[in-house]
Amino acid sequence: MEAEDKNVKIPGQLDFSNIKTFSVKSRKNLVTIDNIAVPGKDIVPEWNREGFDELIGRIVKARKNSRAVIFSMGAHVIKSGLSRYIIELIKRGLITHVAGNGACSIHDFELAFNGGTSEDVPTAIEDGTFGMWEETGGWMNEAIREGAEEERGYGESIALYIERHAEKFPYKEDCILYQCYKNNVPATYHIALGTDIIHQHPKVDFEAIGKTSGIDFHKYCYSVSRMNEGVFLNFGSAVIGAEVFLKALSISRNLGYPTYNITTANFDIIDLGDYRKKIGYDDPHYYYRPRKNIVDRPTSMGGKGWHFCGDHKQTIPNLYSKLIEKLPEVEHGVGNLL
Repeated sequence: MEAEDKNVKIPGQLDFSNIKTFSVKSRKNLVTIDNIAVPGKDIVPEWNREGFDELIGRIVKARKNSRAVIFSMGAHVIKSGLSRYIIELIKRGLITHVAGNGACSIHDFELAFNGGTSEDVPTAIEDGTFGMWEETGGWMNEAIREGAEEERGYGESIALYIERHAEKFPYKEDCILYQCYKNNVPATYHIALGTDIIHQHPKVDFEAIGKTSGIDFHKYCYSVSRMNEGVFLNFGSAVIGAEVFLKALSISRNLGYPTYNITTANFDIIDLGDYRKKIGYDDPHYYYRPRKNIVDRPTSMGGKGWHFCGDHKQTIPNLYSKLIEKLPEVEHGVGNLL
């Protein structure tokens, strides 16, 4: 007879209650408050691509006319030390909505309380310590559970938790989702269950995660429905960012919102070559979601889409510096979204 497994309470399912966690304070972090970039101080690397200046002009025009500019991102934006650039664009009214995956919220949250994030995964996975951080998983799951009880979205739930427990978060001013909350800009997080380290924690509440992320999707769809003559920017979210955007756009059009004259731009390190050329199923680039779901399909009835190849450490500082140059043109026209 097979020995009883103390980690199985329901046949065929592992129970998480015996998972061991560790204090994040003992962890070595690859990204810290001391080494993240400072806008206006750090040198902006030389980088430009055909169409980039036109994109800048379209962002400026969108904000002058109080149109949406949605900033979608993967976690490497934060892991590249670029949080302060995004925060400055939020404060200056140049971004009207921030969207990310679960990893974005985690790295953002860890910077806010720990002043550091991004562990050394190759060594930690060898002994099962990868992602087993008590403060990160415990506090975030607590925030999400409280938010679900209060009918709040995922992003707002975490931001409000930071606000309510400010003494735990000495670096909250460098937290993107918290700055969104303070500046009345929606920050939504679109979660794939099982992808994030907080899903490994004994306190994980998948019902609360699903509920709060679902509320965020409704908020995201609202912003996308206001995107006519607006701009959608995606930085490095090759799956979640691309898929969520296409579904939200379909919902908006299904409900009768005129979201056809839109500008889209995807920024990633993958070189697609002539990305406007039609390709078939035999080309691996066909299966790169942002090419189809951000650049091509959403603009098939109007607007324009681009794919820009470059490291985030090149593209985001250049986006910031060019927009700041144009800021006087924008400030007189920025108003509430319709």
